[in-house]
Amino acid sequence: MFEKCLTNVRSAAPLVHNITNYVTVNDVANAILACGASPIMADEPDEAEDITSICAGLNINIGTLNQRTIQAMHRAAKKAASLGHVILLDPVGAGASRLRTQTAADLLDNVPFTVIRGNVSELKALAIGSTTTKGVDADAADTVTDANLDRMIDFVRGYAKTTKCVIAMTGAIDLVADADTCYVIRNGRPEMSRITGTGCQLSGIMTAFVAANREHPLEAAAAAVCTMGLAGEIGWKYMQRGDGNATYRCRIIDAICNMDAQTLRAGAKYEIRRNQ
Repeated sequence: MFEKCLTNVRSAAPLVHNITNYVTVNDVANAILACGASPIMADEPDEAEDITSICAGLNINIGTLNQRTIQAMHRAAKKAASLGHVILLDPVGAGASRLRTQTAADLLDNVPFTVIRGNVSELKALAIGSTTTKGVDADAADTVTDANLDRMIDFVRGYAKTTKCVIAMTGAIDLVADADTCYVIRNGRPEMSRITGTGCQLSGIMTAFVAANREHPLEAAAAAVCTMGLAGEIGWKYMQRGDGNATYRCRIIDAICNMDAQTLRAGAKYEIRRNQ
């Protein structure tokens, strides 16, 4: 199924509207291009609706908020919802400040999101009011481990049921769930967390995957997570003496670009947990 999701992205080449973090906007655009889709970045409120109307998906990332972009997010989301488009929320840093948390909460109250993608701290901040987020990173205590895996699966499935969204909780172990089914994904490298923007890139390509596979949003979101994690593994294999973060960032994008169905099929590491 994951291979078909990737193939569908490359054949459909969906246009994705990104109102995203200006720290990582170029990398997000390049990652979306690498997976076979097309990005457009537009955060001016007066054109947000027009741009969204020509796209197949909307990626909202609250990483660098201001009042202008908040207005653009709401206007674009309202238009996308009216057209039945895929809409993804990346609540970067939710729990770290009142503005971030309230903005994400307001969006959730008013927008029928298809997917919410964040780390454990961000999702806990939205779901249960926890405020252990440190900057835009997860608190060290907020990690998914084999010891707490069952509890965290219950959490993401419960939050998916509450929000009626696919929930993608990313970290050392990734969980992608709807109310009944959870993909437990173990692709990736710890070094990916040392590069600014891998999560933002994932949100961009995940929007593309879901837009190209609208009938299977859970599987498409999980396929995007496996693709990104596997790209991190492949990119790391090509690192040479003297290479650092900047090189690794490029190698990950190159690996996404060169990803094919056979590579994804052979390299995806996941198990499926379903409600009994």
